[in-house]
Formats: sequence, structure tokens, C-alpha cells
Amino acid sequence: MPTVHFTKALERHVDCPAAQVDANTAREALDAYFAIHPAVRGYVLDERGLLRTHVNVFVDGAQLVDRDGMSDPVGPRGEVYVLQALSGG
Repeated sequence: MPTVHFTKALERHVDCPAAQVDANTAREALDAYFAIHPAVRGYVLDERGLLRTHVNVFVDGAQLVDRDGMSDPVGPRGEVYVLQALSGG
């Protein structure tokens, strides 16, 4: 089962421990995670269900190719990392 991880920066705002989920894509992994930890959803997705502007998702070390649909495949031992992008100067 893939594992979903969040950065420590997000943990300051909401409880988001790493968790194994049953999923074949990044979208399925996040949806499964949010079913267990619904409070995290609003920090990652906007009201349309799309990734927030300053959130990045990596699957096995590679940034998502399909940012809108999050259809990137996740293997049975995949690692999904959700982090806040840095911006500004």
C-alpha cells in the first residue's frame, strides 16, 4: 500500500500523520487519506478539489505531471509527499 506523507510545516496547523492507503493514482491516494483525516483536505485542495497554488505533490521523488487530475500512477509501495511550495523573494 502506498504511504502519504506531509511536511512538518503543515503539521503546525493540522494533525496529518503519515498513513498507508489503498490507491493506484495520486488522486486516489489523497482521497483515501482525506477519508481518514478530513481536516487536512482544506489545506491541500481548494473548494474545486484542485491542488492549492502553493502545494506540491511528489510521487516517489518526482513532481506530479498531471497537477489538475493527479492521475500520476502510484505503485503498491509508492511514497506520496505533500508539501507547501515556497514563494516570495
